[in-house]
Amino acid sequence: MPTLDAIHWGPASKATPKHLIILCHGLGADAYDLIDLASSWQHACPDAMFASVHAPFPHDSGFGRQWWSVGDRSPSHAEAGVRAAAPYLHGFIDAELVRLNLPADAYAIMGFSQGAMMSLFAGLRHPTAPRAILAFSGALVAPDSLAAELTNLAPVLLVHGENDEAVPVSRSRDAEAVLKAARVPVEGHYIPRLGHGLDDTGIALGALALQRGFS
Repeated sequence: MPTLDAIHWGPASKATPKHLIILCHGLGADAYDLIDLASSWQHACPDAMFASVHAPFPHDSGFGRQWWSVGDRSPSHAEAGVRAAAPYLHGFIDAELVRLNLPADAYAIMGFSQGAMMSLFAGLRHPTAPRAILAFSGALVAPDSLAAELTNLAPVLLVHGENDEAVPVSRSRDAEAVLKAARVPVEGHYIPRLGHGLDDTGIALGALALQRGFS
């Protein structure tokens, strides 16, 4: 089964890991882009191993990584891309839980931008539900297929800047509506004046979602 390379951090408690938190970066970045979130969230999840993954494919520019190419930005191309990349994330989840000797549900997924799209797509279709899915500045790819393909009702946190110039905030608002219609527990937070990025408010919301998920 395909899998991914990752960099790891934790647990902050120095104990044997009890939880796994997977971080999925955005287009053109790599695993180092999000690993600092581990130190921000260590107090919420002191017994968690954080694994920040490298997306499976080199970015079209030759720098960084991507989950799929965005040379074609049509919905059908995005759906084909997320479906091709999803087995890599599914494979990593399963292999990492086995490696850490953790139960099948002892994980959460966080993603930013294209990584958020991956986290929503794969997380809601994984055979065992994650404790939480955190999607920052993302979108719900293939919304029309969600109801038929949904395998779990993991709690979802959506966080998006209202001034996002790369992925419009409407994409998360639309995702929230589709998730609610599919009975997925979802919380949407839309942050005034924030562009395409993370801020202290979003990080605090993420910490709370993880704390709830693993409580």
